[in-house]
Amino acid sequence: MVLLPGGEFLMGAEDSEGFPADGEGPVRAVRLDPFRIDACAVTNAQFAAFVADSGHVTDAERFGWSYVFAGFLPGSLRRGAPRPEATPWWCGVEGAAWDRPEGPGSTVDDRGDHPVVHVSWHDATAYAAWAGKRLPTEAEWEYAARGGPKQQRYPWGDELDPGGEYRCNIWRGTFPTKNTAADGYRGTAPVDAFEPNGFGLYNTSGNVWEWCADWWTTDHGTARPLHNPTGPATGTAKVIRGGSHMCHRSYCNRYRVAARSANSVDSSSGHTGFRCVQSP
Repeated sequence: MVLLPGGEFLMGAEDSEGFPADGEGPVRAVRLDPFRIDACAVTNAQFAAFVADSGHVTDAERFGWSYVFAGFLPGSLRRGAPRPEATPWWCGVEGAAWDRPEGPGSTVDDRGDHPVVHVSWHDATAYAAWAGKRLPTEAEWEYAARGGPKQQRYPWGDELDPGGEYRCNIWRGTFPTKNTAADGYRGTAPVDAFEPNGFGLYNTSGNVWEWCADWWTTDHGTARPLHNPTGPATGTAKVIRGGSHMCHRSYCNRYRVAARSANSVDSSSGHTGFRCVQSP
C-alpha cells in the first residue's frame, strides 16, 4: 500500500470532453486526512486466497451468471445469450464468475496478476473487511488517481497518448466491432502494466472500473461536507471510477480521472474490479 498525505485538492472537472449529466462538476475543493491505498487493483491471486480462507461465494456465483463481452465468447455461448437492449455487446453468460471470466471452460490460471473481475460491490466490501481494509471513498479514489497534479485530464497529463506512447489499457480501434489491441491488451492487463502515476499507483485510468464506498449522486451542493466527504447516506447504486479496457472515446470516454459512473451493489461484469484503502 502507498501512504498518501491527504490535504486539499480540486475534485471534479468541467471538461469539454466530459459528461456534465454524470455530475463530474462543479470543480470543488476537498480536504482529506492521510490514508493508505493499494498501489494496484486486487488480483485474481489475492481474491483466490480470500475465497480459500473465507469460503466467500460471490454474487455472480449465487445468481449463476454474469456479463461477458460478446467478443470474448465462442459462438456456442454467444448464441442465445440475453443481451441488454442499450448495450448489446454484453452477454449474460451462465457460469461466468471471477474464476471463469469468460464462462464455462475459461480460467484465470494464467491471469493471477490480472485484476479480479465479476465481483460486485458486496464482494469487494467482503474482501476489504477480510483484508483489514475498506473501499475508498470517491474523494479518496480521485485524489489518489490524480497522482498529485492539479486538474489534469489523465494521471499523466492532458494528452491521452503523449508522444505516441500508450499509457493505459482502453479500447483501441472502432467500438464495439474492432479492438486493435494497439496498447498490448484486448481484455484485462496485469495490474502493474504501464507506468504508475505520481503517487505510485497503477492503472487508475482504464483496465477495470473500480468500486468506491459512496452511494451515487450528481448533487455536490455546498451542504455536503467537503472534509473527508462520504457521499449520500442512502442510494440505489454505488460509484465506480477509472474506466476500463472496454472504454472508447466514441462511446464511454470515462477513463479520465474526473469521470464517474455507477452500478447496483449486486451487479458484476468482466470489466469491474476494485482496490482497497486503510486509515493510518
